[in-house]
Amino acid sequence: MGLESSIAFRYLRARRRESFISLITVISVGGVGLGVAALIVVLAVLAGFESNLKEKFLGITSHVVVMHLSGGVRDWPDLAARFMAVPGVKSAEPYVYGQVLIAGPGGPHGAMIKGFDLASGGGQVSRLGLSSGALEMFQNPEEAPPVLLGRELGAQLAAYKYDLVKIISPFGRVTPLGARSPLTRTYQVAGTFHSGLYEYDANLAYLPLAEAQSLMAMEGEVSAIEVMVDDIYRAGEIREALLAVAGPDEYWANDWMQRNLNLFAALKLEQTAMFVVLTLIVVVAAFNIVSTLIMMVMEKNRDIAILKSMGATRRQIRRIFTLQGLIVGLVGAAGGLAVGVGLCLLLRKYKFIQLPADVYLMDSLPVEMRAVHIVLTLAVTVVISYLATIYPAGQAARMDPVEILRYE
Repeated sequence: MGLESSIAFRYLRARRRESFISLITVISVGGVGLGVAALIVVLAVLAGFESNLKEKFLGITSHVVVMHLSGGVRDWPDLAARFMAVPGVKSAEPYVYGQVLIAGPGGPHGAMIKGFDLASGGGQVSRLGLSSGALEMFQNPEEAPPVLLGRELGAQLAAYKYDLVKIISPFGRVTPLGARSPLTRTYQVAGTFHSGLYEYDANLAYLPLAEAQSLMAMEGEVSAIEVMVDDIYRAGEIREALLAVAGPDEYWANDWMQRNLNLFAALKLEQTAMFVVLTLIVVVAAFNIVSTLIMMVMEKNRDIAILKSMGATRRQIRRIFTLQGLIVGLVGAAGGLAVGVGLCLLLRKYKFIQLPADVYLMDSLPVEMRAVHIVLTLAVTVVISYLATIYPAGQAARMDPVEILRYE
């Protein structure tokens, strides 16, 4: 241990007559620790929201969607086969999408239906939280064609497994008078799914592809082809490759980042804003470090004069008080790190903060600690602590030992 660090540690161990300075030092450490803990917890929660939403959106929506410019896709079997040959594509499956009215024991409810091809792998359905035996009824329908309801939608319709519901589509047959009459068909509830996103669970139903084509008057066509990729962050690159295969003059495509650009941009902005706001807590604590060092310099002016008389340089005097301020910042940062990480682990394990799922799209506070956030928080804390030492340490280094010792 060098001379400067030895003296800095000794000054931190205040004697009885310096107890007030010691109290301010403790407050400084606590302020820095509070700021670090708040930063770690808030950034972990915001990162958890982002990851949770991303996971849920990608569980219920496709990575890339390819559609025909003029409407339905007719040559979808051939197109899906060509898409599978594109590097990075994991699956390419057709689907039909449309709006209908569903009537159950609890009354009618508007909903979106999505037709999927179980023979092609089942699309997103296989990744959802399905009730027991839901897909078996799609493979072996019993009384009527099966339908899979979102958990909230099923509750609103008061329709549960084996119950019958009616689906009314606006794409019915044309009557002799020229008007189009709605098409009504009866389906049996095969089960429910839970995506974790309230809006989807309350407004979406899955049907076999052929049934959805019939309801939407799209015999031989599909609404689009959904593509899943190996690396979700290469979705934009793969989207361009898919368009090149399909023909950009006939087809258009969008990826999950384009569809949710505003949402994730807002989450990034919120993380940045919260980081700046909570960093101010550390800045406030840094003012305590400044006041502690200023009082320490005033208290130790005789010691400084004696050290200079014995040959200590300005750089050594400056380093003593700089090290003292950095020690306060580092101890506070370490304490804040322990408290912040501990709170994050408790929130992740026990989920004792519950959220209304219909408002926040999730039922508990999500937490995801990222190394980059922790490192950035600690780095900013150390830099602020160092900046807080510049003025007091400079004042100590500029003291004139002759003036101080003249009247001693």
